[in-house]
Amino acid sequence: MARSIHRLSDRKVRSAREGLHCDGGGLYLQVTQGTDGLRRSWLFRFATGKFKTSRTGRRYNEERAMGLGSFPATSLAVARQKAGEARQQREMRIDPIEAKRALRDSDALRDAKTMTFDQCRDAYLASHRAGWRSAKHGEQWARSLDMYVTPVFGKLPVQTIDVALVMKVLEPMWLTVPDTASRVRGRIESVLDWARVRSYRDGENPARWRGHLDHLLPNRAKVRAARHYAALPYAEIATFMAELRTRPGIAAHALEFIILTAARSGEVFGARWDEIDLAAKVWTVPANRMKGGREHRVPLAPAALRVIDHQEHVRENDFVFPGARRHGLSPMAIVKLLRRMGRDFTVHGFRSTFRDWAAERTHFPSEVVEMALAHAVGSKVEAAYRRGDLFEKRRRLMDAWAEFCATAPAETGKVISLRGG
Repeated sequence: MARSIHRLSDRKVRSAREGLHCDGGGLYLQVTQGTDGLRRSWLFRFATGKFKTSRTGRRYNEERAMGLGSFPATSLAVARQKAGEARQQREMRIDPIEAKRALRDSDALRDAKTMTFDQCRDAYLASHRAGWRSAKHGEQWARSLDMYVTPVFGKLPVQTIDVALVMKVLEPMWLTVPDTASRVRGRIESVLDWARVRSYRDGENPARWRGHLDHLLPNRAKVRAARHYAALPYAEIATFMAELRTRPGIAAHALEFIILTAARSGEVFGARWDEIDLAAKVWTVPANRMKGGREHRVPLAPAALRVIDHQEHVRENDFVFPGARRHGLSPMAIVKLLRRMGRDFTVHGFRSTFRDWAAERTHFPSEVVEMALAHAVGSKVEAAYRRGDLFEKRRRLMDAWAEFCATAPAETGKVISLRGG
């Protein structure tokens, strides 16, 4: 039989002997003998409202007991609070034990259904890959999300993605690379729509443009029309390179390599060590990482090789220019570097700098320059007759460009000829 100890105190709880001690309102302290001494725990006992008949024929109201925690981990005050909540449930004809079990099952179901954004992205790509025109399209999808989104919220549960997180990805790039930002936004939206249909999240899609993000971000076309990010004039490249080489960090070395190779930034960010042939002084970018979908060989000038040599001494993983989480360098690292240097132009603009220099300060044929930029050259007929990639001529071009980038401003007026071309 339960002992009634009204006005129970923590001191009395500690001194309570083996048995059940009633605090009132269905709250009991249960004291049992264990191998390590007396054990104390809280119980809430309540009548279920279901009557049963005993063997002697006596009808009684069935009782249940719900554990509220052990003492002293659960104090008397907390136990009374929990018992009060259970009594409120009983007043609403809710069985607190069944309610607790339902909540636990609901939490378990929610945890089982939880997927991160990156997991949803991978599932989305797997389900749509067969319908895309090429494998390269899917690789571009994965690469852009991996580069811009994963560092921000790729590892978070997809149901937690909100407007603030989406804006954290888009705002830094919307004014600098609006086309890329627009594609990334659309891809985030598609993944989140897939997650909603699969019941991994619900509610509004925070990446939706019309009637939503269009109120927070300027129209992409107006961004480009309103503000033009000019390329660095080629006459200033040597001064810029001299300043750049005083900057520490991987971002500065990556930008120097971008300039010296006239490559696209994404090609450099994804560059791996197995693509570099130091003996041949060549960097071979595989087709699946090229915008045109064709393998591209890049001749490495001595200055570019010095960058590679430096990176080899600080090598961390498979990437020549490593970033966080065993990935290549994030594009934002270069953007932040340019901001710190007080420069208001895009990384892509250095390709324009190279193109302007080649046109105005050299006699290299246009097709050599275009191939150095990995552009398509001429018509399909012309391309069919030109089987080679003009590699040796491109090597002389890139050597001349590297030399120009290291030339003092007073010496940049000379015109460089193509010899042996």
